[in-house]
Amino acid sequence: MDGKIKMEGAGSFGAGRAGSAFNAIAFITQPQTILRILSWIFAMVVFGSIVNEGYVNNGSERLRCVFNRNNDACNYSIVVGVGAFLASVGFFALDIYFPQISSVKDRKKAVLLEIVFSGLWTFLWFVGFCFLANQWQRTLQKDLLLGQGKVAAQAAVAFSFFSIITWAGLTARAVQRYLMGTDMTLFTTEHVDDKPVSQPYPTPEATVGPTDIYKTPFSSNPDAAQKDYQVPTY
Repeated sequence: MDGKIKMEGAGSFGAGRAGSAFNAIAFITQPQTILRILSWIFAMVVFGSIVNEGYVNNGSERLRCVFNRNNDACNYSIVVGVGAFLASVGFFALDIYFPQISSVKDRKKAVLLEIVFSGLWTFLWFVGFCFLANQWQRTLQKDLLLGQGKVAAQAAVAFSFFSIITWAGLTARAVQRYLMGTDMTLFTTEHVDDKPVSQPYPTPEATVGPTDIYKTPFSSNPDAAQKDYQVPTY
């Protein structure tokens, strides 16, 4: 039982033993945290730019998306950006709590969840970047009164591309952590030292020695016994 507990608490999936002290400086400076923060900022820039200035009024009461008047382009970017923003906050909190998870199975599930989500959002950002870039190329400049929404549109396109890089980096880091978790050399070997060394069963040869004290003083040769025997004289 003790060996199992120690094995589960050992360093695995890129984190140390459960219950170890939290090092804030090491946590902030690690590449995973930096990518997480950048993803959070980029997502906020994308959906914030579109929400604030991504819809323009071209002389009508109805607002239209700055990307070639295609509202689907704006809506798609907002949904992906908000999802990335919330996910970045959630995974950031998970990164802080992750070293406290003592179960190897729970750590594995958390890493697999990050691999799936980060890989999916990398793909969604790629689609979003291609969609926005294509619609922006088709946008007529005459539809932008005094350049309205131009800066916001360019920022959304640029930071969509940057988001592809950061989320791809997070996916790669998650895969690396998963592979580190499957390497059994990361687990501590202290539980092996704590196990008592099993003693071999005693062999018959090992038990012969003590029985020598029960040997009779008489010789096993009957002729020698008769020779040494003398008839007493009266």
